Amino acid sequence: DVQLVESGGGSVQAGGSLRLSCAFSGNTRNTHCMAWFRQAPGKEREGVAFVDGTGNTAVADSVKGRFTISKDDAKYTLYLQMNNLTPEDTAIYYCVADTRGTRLHTWDSPSRYNIWGQGTQVTVS
Repeated sequence: DVQLVESGGGSVQAGGSLRLSCAFSGNTRNTHCMAWFRQAPGKEREGVAFVDGTGNTAVADSVKGRFTISKDDAKYTLYLQMNNLTPEDTAIYYCVADTRGTRLHTWDSPSRYNIWGQGTQVTVS
């Protein structure tokens, strides 16, 4: 199957930027779409940004205009560029992939994705 490894998390001051990377490997031909989710302490997982196999993207309203998702298939890497960060962006960020392609759930539903990375911590102060 597909394996996902996130990197790029860390601590940053409010107003700063970070770029998360997700290296994907394995049977990537079965990957229908990918996304970034986040989970803050005491909160449910939240879909942040999404990209499908044709390059269409979507971002959550809470990060629109600040976060950008992109994917470099030649480098087998998914990115999340995060600008103008606020303390509300503090969370563990997960790279996820859908290799089933059932489309029973919206892009921002965790149930759509069957492959999850280990997560990377982002802390904004």
